[in-house]
Amino acid sequence: MIAEHLDVLIVGAGLSGIGAACRLTTAFPAKSIAILEARESSGGTWDLFRYPGVRSDSDMFTLGYSFRPWETSTSIAPGASILQYVRETASAYGVDRAIRYGHRVVSAVWSSETSLWTVEVIRGTDVPVTFTCSFLFICSGYYRYDEGYSPVFPGQDSFAGRIIHPQHWPADFDAGGKRIVVIGSGATAVTLVPALASTAQHVTMLQRSPGYVAVLPDTDDGFDTLVSRHVPRRLAAVVSRWKGIARALLSYQISRRSPEKMKSILRHQVKKRLPEGYDVDKHFQPKYNPWDERLCIVPNGDLFKAIRSGSADVVTDTIVTLTPSGVRLASGTELAADAVVTATGLNLLLFGGMTLSIDGVPVDPSEKVTYQGMMLAGVPNLAFAIGYTNASWTLKIDLVVHYVARILRHLDRSRHTTVTPVAPADVGELRPLIDLTSGYIRRGIDQMPKQGGHTPWRLHQNYPRDVAMFRLGRLLGNGLRFSGRSTTSRSNKPERLAAS
Repeated sequence: MIAEHLDVLIVGAGLSGIGAACRLTTAFPAKSIAILEARESSGGTWDLFRYPGVRSDSDMFTLGYSFRPWETSTSIAPGASILQYVRETASAYGVDRAIRYGHRVVSAVWSSETSLWTVEVIRGTDVPVTFTCSFLFICSGYYRYDEGYSPVFPGQDSFAGRIIHPQHWPADFDAGGKRIVVIGSGATAVTLVPALASTAQHVTMLQRSPGYVAVLPDTDDGFDTLVSRHVPRRLAAVVSRWKGIARALLSYQISRRSPEKMKSILRHQVKKRLPEGYDVDKHFQPKYNPWDERLCIVPNGDLFKAIRSGSADVVTDTIVTLTPSGVRLASGTELAADAVVTATGLNLLLFGGMTLSIDGVPVDPSEKVTYQGMMLAGVPNLAFAIGYTNASWTLKIDLVVHYVARILRHLDRSRHTTVTPVAPADVGELRPLIDLTSGYIRRGIDQMPKQGGHTPWRLHQNYPRDVAMFRLGRLLGNGLRFSGRSTTSRSNKPERLAAS
């Protein structure tokens, strides 16, 4: 079997992969670029998650692509709108034709002799396919698509109702008139509860411990509309984007530097939206500091509206067992339920589960330190896309793609074949790449690569600082080693990303 060769092979046709393909095909029209997608449809997260009320947890002026600004007034958008936006972007840039659906990447093997990756793929259910590529760009996120985290609860086999995980929401489920218990306190739970409460008899959000929530309007606050009336559309999009960036960065910096102040701000937001005498400290005051875990966004305070109306409530307790008719708690209370929704989180999975090796030697990503949070030390011609945890995912992805374009352009101009991050002897104190204490991060942290103690081996979670590093920082002498010489002519196109 002759392997198909591509200049750049992108893994994943979600928000990251589509954005990367649009950028790179525009910057390098002469290069062969394809996207391998394990599922039969594009959109990634926004196609997979279809539970009631699914929506963005970042404002769309920053979650949207900078090269194709979000143009509606809805800043916290429903999942279906985001999916449509991603697919329309792919179509507008022609990259929808570059997607190979049903292609699950199993392994990638680097050959120093040929300066190529050989990528083994399963097409459909059992057909092996092989590709080679000069550069491998993994945009598959970091969680498992085929299963969410579903702990086994005592007595769950006796429960007479339906148990549902939000990652695989059944299309035939009708919440109308039902009593529903949603287990969890994260972004999925606070989204599901008000959405289900609109038709259910009653919804209870059952949490072992509370998480922080922040209230944001789901439409712009008037500022973006005002700006759009007086400046050109593209400039207005830039202004709205930077407003969102500044707001997120300010929230994060206050949380880290003055956590007690941020606790007070968030508590005040919640208290004024809840009924008089509500036990705010028990149900909405976590023991950890803000941004130790990601803040949950409540658009327009819809969760609190459901609580005030009596159609939903919050219970903070631990589960003893499921019973035929509900959930029994440590306090002795039994919550009656016709359905239980386990909004218990994700399972971490790095690089879509694919294995890596170099010249026959396996690569263990958990033993590697990352270069700018996007490449692995000692691993040539490979980048991966993981977004911010304290701001919009896409902001970081946009910078990573820009940096990949800079690398590819330098390879073309210098006629080198290989780029490899080379870590110094002392990269500083090693820490997990994703520095959050969320349950799904703690459960899978052993498989994640590390970050070092100083630039460029450390993640700063600071967009303005990263803009300077990714867009203006030097390539040469900054941890990257370019090597090998091409025997064929490479394209040498002008830098079309510079103005974007």
